[in-house]
Amino acid sequence: MTSTPGPAELRAQLETLTTEAFRPELADIDRLPTAEIARIMNGEDRTVPDAVATQLPAIAAAIDATADRMARGGRLVYAGAGTAGRLGVLDASECPPTFNTGPDEVVGLIAGGPSAMVEAVEGAEDSEELAAADLDGLGLTALDTVVGISASGRTPYAVGAVEHARAAGALTIGLSCNAGSALAAAAEHGIEVVVGPELLTGSTRLKAGTAQKLVLNMISTITMIRLGKTYGNLMVDVRASNEKLRARSRRIVKLATDAPDAAVETALTAADGEVKTAILMLLADVDAVTAADLLKRARGHLREALRL
Repeated sequence: MTSTPGPAELRAQLETLTTEAFRPELADIDRLPTAEIARIMNGEDRTVPDAVATQLPAIAAAIDATADRMARGGRLVYAGAGTAGRLGVLDASECPPTFNTGPDEVVGLIAGGPSAMVEAVEGAEDSEELAAADLDGLGLTALDTVVGISASGRTPYAVGAVEHARAAGALTIGLSCNAGSALAAAAEHGIEVVVGPELLTGSTRLKAGTAQKLVLNMISTITMIRLGKTYGNLMVDVRASNEKLRARSRRIVKLATDAPDAAVETALTAADGEVKTAILMLLADVDAVTAADLLKRARGHLREALRL
């Protein structure tokens, strides 16, 4: 564990970060018309996907390694502070309804705990020990993947999480928005999306936050594709927990099978609402028990179950 820098040392560190750089050409932005500020901001945001594109090989390698661990029973754990932590929690919370994952399969840790989602927790981001304790509380194993998220790439909580996880044999990914970051150096897979200085100096909830959201979208979504949670571009593991999702489930079965509406309803009822099972029943002309057994043998991959 590294020691916490003093005020002068921390200021010197921030001076070197691209995400903290001051842009003199925007010094009078508060005097511009609202429409002009919006135009400038929109132009800034349009640069983010290009910055992400430069990291696609690193992102793909990290995803393949993550999917391999998760296929063997590992979990995906995000760890960050402030905006970065909130983005991790957001991505994790959307996996159960989208991909029918268990609540412990994709986990978001934020420095300071759940209350930090809505208010700052004093000093939490500066504690590497807190990150280690949070991971130990999950019962971290070598099959797990830990993604440290930090725009600066120096946040002690994120760096500490990656260092602790790597020492435990877990797969580690460091996602930052500065080149040559301590976070990327600490991780097995470093992803550095350099989006440049922010519209508002140091406000990394802007371009840096957008970049992190895009990469987290890729990590979770493509990992789930690799794990068989989709059939083509259909969310066949969607959890129908409300009327909208029940309607979506019917539509997905219809799109995948082109079966009559009555047959779709019958299959979903027999499959207890499991979309993937209902699709297999209709495409392979088997009953629900047989479809469930085929899917189990195929480790949840619908295409493999159809082949069987």
